[in-house]
Amino acid sequence: MTDTNLWDGARRFQPASKPTSAVLLLHGLGSNADDLIELAPLLAGQLLQTIFISPNAPFACDMAPFGRQWFSLIDRTPFNMWQGACSAAPYVERMIADIRAEFELPLSRIALVGFSQGAMMSLHVAPRLQGPVAGVVGLSGALVGGEHLPADITSRPPVLLVHGQMDPVVPYAALPMAAATLTTCGIAVETETRPFLGHNVDDEGINRTASFLAARLA
Repeated sequence: MTDTNLWDGARRFQPASKPTSAVLLLHGLGSNADDLIELAPLLAGQLLQTIFISPNAPFACDMAPFGRQWFSLIDRTPFNMWQGACSAAPYVERMIADIRAEFELPLSRIALVGFSQGAMMSLHVAPRLQGPVAGVVGLSGALVGGEHLPADITSRPPVLLVHGQMDPVVPYAALPMAAATLTTCGIAVETETRPFLGHNVDDEGINRTASFLAARLA
């Protein structure tokens, strides 16, 4: 962990009144805080007292001249991806702790929504926290190092997995693999398969995400 300000460049979408819940939005490889904050207005209609916070990942992307990353994907072997997620996890954990402190919220009033590599981080961190968050939404992501989860799990937040069947970046097969492992570990999993969708999020995926979060935070 470095002493870099994790909140440099973070974006927020504030409710009109004091927030009673928070959603932490984790972007994918090569993106930045400006990306997922665009989901906030689309989700906020069902979450009127929720603050949405989209931070930058801690590292510059090593596969492009712009953007950020949670860990390198130059080497995509399972071991290196697992090590990368483990190395980045303290950053996400500290972000959650900061949100709890700033808004005086318990873990049960905080949800994680991640896209692609951000979904990998959400699914990695949430089951290892000392208590369950309200929920986790993994959009076009994967469960990294799932074989380690049974030994590591300390909490069982509900999870929604949304994935396009035509995803050329993170194969759709990652959804049933993640769902099977999470379910085996006692986590309640919902899934949303989007036919003909690539590495993206469509209106139906956003609507399902909003309903899932509202059921747990509204």
